[in-house]
Amino acid sequence: MVFSSTIFLCVFLPLVLLLYYAIPGKWSKNIILLVFSLVFYGWGEPRLVVLMVVSLIMNYLFGILMHHSHLRNKKGRVWLWLAVIFNIGLLFYFKYFTFTAESIAALTGADWVIKEIALPVGISFYTFQGMSYVIDVYREDVNVKPMVQKNPIKVALYIAMFPQLIAGPIVRYEDVLPYLDKRNHSFEKFAEGVEVFIIGLSKKVIFANILGEVATSLMETNAGMIGTAHAWFGAICYSLQIFYDFSGYSEMAIGLGKMFGFEFMQNFNFPYISRSITEFWRRWHISLSGWFRDYLYIPLGGNRRGNVYFNLFVVFLATGIWHGAAWGFIIWGLWHGAFMLIERILKKHPLPVKLPRFISSPLGWIYSMLVVIFGWVLFRIVDLGATFDYIKLMFGIGQPEYVRYGVMYYLNPRIITVLAAAIICCFPWKNYIRPRGAVFTFFKRVALIALLVICFMLITNSTFNPFIYYQF
Repeated sequence: MVFSSTIFLCVFLPLVLLLYYAIPGKWSKNIILLVFSLVFYGWGEPRLVVLMVVSLIMNYLFGILMHHSHLRNKKGRVWLWLAVIFNIGLLFYFKYFTFTAESIAALTGADWVIKEIALPVGISFYTFQGMSYVIDVYREDVNVKPMVQKNPIKVALYIAMFPQLIAGPIVRYEDVLPYLDKRNHSFEKFAEGVEVFIIGLSKKVIFANILGEVATSLMETNAGMIGTAHAWFGAICYSLQIFYDFSGYSEMAIGLGKMFGFEFMQNFNFPYISRSITEFWRRWHISLSGWFRDYLYIPLGGNRRGNVYFNLFVVFLATGIWHGAAWGFIIWGLWHGAFMLIERILKKHPLPVKLPRFISSPLGWIYSMLVVIFGWVLFRIVDLGATFDYIKLMFGIGQPEYVRYGVMYYLNPRIITVLAAAIICCFPWKNYIRPRGAVFTFFKRVALIALLVICFMLITNSTFNPFIYYQF
């Protein structure tokens, strides 16, 4: 089940909201949310709920065992390592076992039958939240109380809550704990949640889906059948699709959280205005960047101990691996990591010539967007051979003799309008334009209702409604 589906919008969400607000009591509300979260997760494939329930139970028990082992002694460290091995092992088996076996077979020439293992939806997200919980318990980052550790509902709801279960944002237990104990509900907060949800839904349905159709038709076409302009247009459309697909889903999650009294962190902060790759990663998928910073980069030594360049290399290698079991994802992670290293070296040893800001800022933005766009080609196509063919075409190498449709075939008025609006919305105009008053509020509400109606029309009349980050 996805947020941008009629079954979610017309049946699931109204039902859970009705029961949530009709039944009084903090624990009753937590149980309702947990039950509906399990239903939400198991809607398409009920047997996958068993796997997630096992993960919930094991992480809860590891927290209990560490707590009763007085945490930071030798026995506590043993339970911590077992918890991390369990979570990583679960993720490895379902997400990376087939890829690893195929890679070994290709290198060694081994002839063995490799079983295809179905990838559970959202396993990377709920596994990372489970690890975050047990590591924080060990570090005593969580305000440990007997009831916190002995109440499995809190831990299960933290990991499995449906708004951020499938695609984040990845939240830390200590940030959610106050809302598990007590949360405030008000009409104003609920209305704010509805507004954020509609904006996120619009990003997904209007921008991501429409531009995604163009990107799919161009980037899945044989490179010998499209020209250079087609290749660039497809890459730009995909860059916008993945941003609005993922940021839209994150905003829907944040909006849903507000409807139920929770506050989730912002996951995107206008990443396409970045003037460096370092800045891009401060603005893109903020919760994942924070997770790797707190649980991998800093434990490796961060900026203080060891080789900072090695630490960054490991983090971006892990970032690529986290996104998918294919060489394209790994190269994508290393591609970004390489530019992060270059920028850090240049920051430490700056060039002798310093350009004025009105020149350096546009150049920095152009450089960053080119790096990001080429990275998204790696990310989208995944197969390295096909990726390099596509990139060569972007540089005008290997032009086909005949292209059936010119690029203007794809630039109909509908696509031009959506493309222009999507590009404009990549910039934080609302930071500079802040109208207030009753008239503005009225027109804002009318606009939100109009967007919701348009979204319903597009959802019911289109079969193209993928969600890119479901595979992660």
